Amino acid sequence: MRELARAITEHGRRYHELDDPVISDAEYDVLVEELQTLERAYPEWAEPDSPTGKVGGQPSATLGTVVFEQPVLSLTNAHSRADVEDFWRRVESASSEPPAMVAELKIDGVSIVVNYRRGSLWRAATRGDGLVGENVTANVLRIDAIPSQLAAAVDVEVRGEVYLPRSRFEQLNRERIAQNLAPFANPRNAAAGSLRQLDPEVTKSRQVSAFFYEIRSGMTEDVREHHVALIQMAEWGLPVEPHWQLCRSVDELGEYVEKWRDRRDSLDFDTDGLVFKVAQVGLQRRLGATKKSPRWAIAYKFPPEEALTVVRAIRLTVGRTGVLTPTAELDPVRLAGTQVQRASLHNADIVQELDVRVGDSVYVRKAGEIIPEVVRVELELRPPGTVRFEYPDRCPVCGGTVLRLQGEKAYRCVAGMGCPAQRRESILHFASRAAMDIEGLGERTVDLLLEQGLVETVADLYRLDQEKLRSLPRFADLSAQNLLRAIASSKTRPLSRLVHGLGIRLVGEKVATVLASHFKELDALMGASREALEAIEEIGPGIAQAVTAFFGQPSSVAVIEDLRRLGLNFTETPAGEGGSAFSGEVVVLTGTLANLTRTEAEALVVSEGGRVASSVSSQTTILVTGERPGSKLSKARQLGIHIMNAEEFLQRAGRTGSAGVSASQPGDQAAMKGESRH
Repeated sequence: MRELARAITEHGRRYHELDDPVISDAEYDVLVEELQTLERAYPEWAEPDSPTGKVGGQPSATLGTVVFEQPVLSLTNAHSRADVEDFWRRVESASSEPPAMVAELKIDGVSIVVNYRRGSLWRAATRGDGLVGENVTANVLRIDAIPSQLAAAVDVEVRGEVYLPRSRFEQLNRERIAQNLAPFANPRNAAAGSLRQLDPEVTKSRQVSAFFYEIRSGMTEDVREHHVALIQMAEWGLPVEPHWQLCRSVDELGEYVEKWRDRRDSLDFDTDGLVFKVAQVGLQRRLGATKKSPRWAIAYKFPPEEALTVVRAIRLTVGRTGVLTPTAELDPVRLAGTQVQRASLHNADIVQELDVRVGDSVYVRKAGEIIPEVVRVELELRPPGTVRFEYPDRCPVCGGTVLRLQGEKAYRCVAGMGCPAQRRESILHFASRAAMDIEGLGERTVDLLLEQGLVETVADLYRLDQEKLRSLPRFADLSAQNLLRAIASSKTRPLSRLVHGLGIRLVGEKVATVLASHFKELDALMGASREALEAIEEIGPGIAQAVTAFFGQPSSVAVIEDLRRLGLNFTETPAGEGGSAFSGEVVVLTGTLANLTRTEAEALVVSEGGRVASSVSSQTTILVTGERPGSKLSKARQLGIHIMNAEEFLQRAGRTGSAGVSASQPGDQAAMKGESRH
């Protein structure tokens, strides 16, 4: 349950905050539903800050925040006709009159809340975490589809969706490719990046659009049905998606599903399903809401479209952590509006379960409308002589040992940084802000260094000099000096940063901090047994196995010894006298801390014996507040939790200052692929 919660939180952060999801919506929903099932079965083990009770992601402090008077909720999902019928029955049982529902297309964009005062737009915000959103007023005022002045002088709060039309998405990507810029990953990411720009003129140039679908406050008493509210918003001048339909039976809802299952590809915007809402406003109020979603609405997700094609090859790619991912190469086939030639086989269990073979006829679909995947084999069409696919015992890239650890779905090359396929991503990860924080060492520079043969492992970064860098294309003296200065500065980073930078499987920022705080020196960590690692409270068997496997690889040891000779710091500098300033405390951070990054603050708490939590609960003992604190502050006050500012926090930890903050910019960065980190 803990691992599921961590995974869901991280995927939610990538989707809502970075606009850079790495799994499909369908895969995310499966994780959430699995955790919800476990929490119902074992409520005593459910975490008070479980992601199943949260909406959206943390808002960016860079854009400023808006605290909502009433939560901005998400919707419960339905995946079948039975789910829809069950929803209808629940509503029917709570009503003294026959229910009616409004069916709408579910726009795949970015949710916004817009306030009008006397008809003039005065504030707009993203949904954020449902309680606090990002202030995007300046950007929304540059969106032509959203009126700055309504046709009536009303005080209202409305909710809608900002999206990028498909035609504009294709045009933008053609323009970006012509300018040697990375194309946007998909329309939703492009819309999110456009809305969160720091320069409103960039938002305007993208030509995003919007639809509105809810009056959150300011609705007059004569508006007693949801579809009347839709008509009212359209009369005010707000864009409303016109294909909604009033349904008075569950059969009519089913007909609406069938109608749009086939017609949605003809639309100029992406839709990932339908939304069914109780029409009667009074009944909506009686039904109420849970912490996360209203009881009077549900989102129906379309089953992914499928197509039949032939597998011509099964290729294995090797990722940063050594995972061998199987991909089926296919005869080209048209799927959900695009031509598909490759489809994911995910992992060894899926390959074995499906028994996919070269030459097989298979059905493929787009999971969550994005990622092509093989879903089943048409055995009746299997040609004679096909051979079951077997994973190799040697890495297809470096020839290193391939293992499948107990309890895992993945086969891995365990050569670590000695494997060229893992090398590029390993160097990027090592240089990342949360690890060794080498400013200027982004994707393009790393690619140049690899192409010119200047680096093979992360240790080679510390052998670079002005002459070597001058040989790189378009690399000026000043940029070379800045990069060398940043590389030299990284030598003094504490052990926790180095451990994280080494890219050990399952060891993220927090686990690296725990390990560094416990062992103090890298040699002690390298020599630790699995039993010694598992004895640490926050280290489970999986992490212990991953750590000992990494340090047991000759290639890993060789790189570490190289780093030792090059003068890197292998110790964790104690943060305060005795390292117990926050012993036994559960600390939550909110807002932007002056002169201290969030990662540094969390590491400081852990190194001083405390535990960091992501949300305020009855278990929280301290809330540390920075500039523009969110809803956590009001909740902490309600619970009587001790609140301290950044200066008090540093004083308690025995610090008078910390490294400067280098906040990342929200917007396009994560919506694109292949662009430099800096």
